[in-house]
Amino acid sequence: MLDYGGVLTDHGEDGAVEPPLVTALRKAKKHGLRTAVLSNADGWWAPPMEWSPLVDVTITSGSVGIAKPDEEIYLITARRMNLKPEECVFVDDLAVNVRGAARAGMVGVHHRSTRSTLEELEILLAIALRD
Repeated sequence: MLDYGGVLTDHGEDGAVEPPLVTALRKAKKHGLRTAVLSNADGWWAPPMEWSPLVDVTITSGSVGIAKPDEEIYLITARRMNLKPEECVFVDDLAVNVRGAARAGMVGVHHRSTRSTLEELEILLAIALRD
């Protein structure tokens, strides 16, 4: 589960053409992992169309009437993915949102740089996510 602004839009330290976390989504899908975008955007927002094969579920605060870091928004997302919260990893650039996910029972990753986030995700998921 990934936040959009600040995480999926981060082109990284090397200025990659495709944001490194989008590349990671591609690799995660190839390994059969379920993916979601969870954003505090309004109900009209959606990820770019070219990402649709990479994302199983998109939840926005505007569409469910609850915003991060309220625990319920993470639980809604997990349910829509047919996963238990403890089976989910949530990545956000705001620590308060990561703490909300942890309170909901998820593993939280505080995104500070693409390198550190990818390193942590590769350990948690036990798959290679970088080229």
